[in-house]
Amino acid sequence: MNQQYDVVIVGAGFTGLTAGLALSRAGRKVLIVEKDATPGGLAGTFQFRDGVTIEKFYHHWFNNDEYVPRLVKELGLEGEIVTLPSRTGMYFSGKMWRLSTPLDLLKFTPLSLIDRIRLGLLVFKVRKIKDWRSIEHLTIREWLEPLCGKTVYRVVWQPLIDAKFSVFAEAINAVWFWKKLVLRGSTRDKSGGEQLAYFRGGFGRLAEAMSKEIVKLGGEVRYNTGVRGAKATNGQIEALQLDGEDVVGRQYLFTPAFPVIANILDPVANGDWTKSLRRVNYLGNMCLVLEMDRSLSDTYWLNVNDPGFPFVGVIEHTNFDPPANYAGNHIVFLSRYIATADPVWKYDDEKYLSYALEHLKRMFPEMQRSWIKEFRLWRADYAQPVTEKDYSSYVPGRKTPFSNALISTMAQIYPEDRGTNYAIREGEEVAEMINGELGDSYRIS
Repeated sequence: MNQQYDVVIVGAGFTGLTAGLALSRAGRKVLIVEKDATPGGLAGTFQFRDGVTIEKFYHHWFNNDEYVPRLVKELGLEGEIVTLPSRTGMYFSGKMWRLSTPLDLLKFTPLSLIDRIRLGLLVFKVRKIKDWRSIEHLTIREWLEPLCGKTVYRVVWQPLIDAKFSVFAEAINAVWFWKKLVLRGSTRDKSGGEQLAYFRGGFGRLAEAMSKEIVKLGGEVRYNTGVRGAKATNGQIEALQLDGEDVVGRQYLFTPAFPVIANILDPVANGDWTKSLRRVNYLGNMCLVLEMDRSLSDTYWLNVNDPGFPFVGVIEHTNFDPPANYAGNHIVFLSRYIATADPVWKYDDEKYLSYALEHLKRMFPEMQRSWIKEFRLWRADYAQPVTEKDYSSYVPGRKTPFSNALISTMAQIYPEDRGTNYAIREGEEVAEMINGELGDSYRIS
């Protein structure tokens, strides 16, 4: 006879782990199933051959994020938080420009003085908008060009938006960009600098600590466990079908991307509902992680605004968290958001490395393949939800056609963009909802 759980959660990313931890602390019997071998989702880590541990996809959090540091403190791991100043810049017209402070901005001569002033005033103009719904019907270009001018948009913002959203660049609504500018503006100190935070050893270590705490409280976390489908009757899910067995819960929570949830529930769910899940478009991500014997530059986050560069930027992680924490190596991330139908998506690892080096050498002509000690290429099919015009009118909510099932994904944190901080927030909120549905006298502290 199958064992019954209070809650079965699909996905051990930070939403699923946070919900599972909160429900376990409330005394609920929880099972989390995860198709990957490790927890953390897009914030998971891996090891190079020499034992150096790092994220598959770059991560940090901002000094105004509240949910990550609070969770870390609850786990007694606040001593593992590293807070450091960021060093950001831009590569444009064959030259690197530092853009960490207002003074750096004034020195950015590719823009005229008046355009530099327009760029500097943009954050103040953006802060005047209090209701994001008032700009949701506009694309980023339609909203931004009148605020900062066409030249500023073309030189500074368009290359970044094109790199971030690929074939959907002209479809993204203005809310995504508005939220980014508001948040980044609020992370600056009095001198205009910015402090970023990192969990020592990577966010995967935090995910592992959460998983161990769930198990300690009587829950289960199963890895390498995919969900093949579901059984349902009378508007309720009866069981989830795993490889070789069915698992039964009183309540269910699904945290993967919408298309993954649709694939699981298609045979038993209302067709209009699964169609609404598939209405939300996604971009994949290819993230190349280089372990190098030397540094490329002294900049942590280098945006590349030269046309034709296929990456969001060059993120040299060890210019933020020093090489001494990585056996003296230098860690570089090259992240590309891409439609999975793009031929580049199917490149094998070596071909993709050659493709990346071809572009890197435009910026760093002296770079040699021999500088790279090891590399890994990671792919995520559903890395970035695409928030088109009037996104709030069509993105599905947490409720499902089943009275005992909810969904909580990174596509639903709008108007914020996906990120670990908000994944934790969503996990806490949905855990409260599930605990209420279960009834009894259990409380989430």
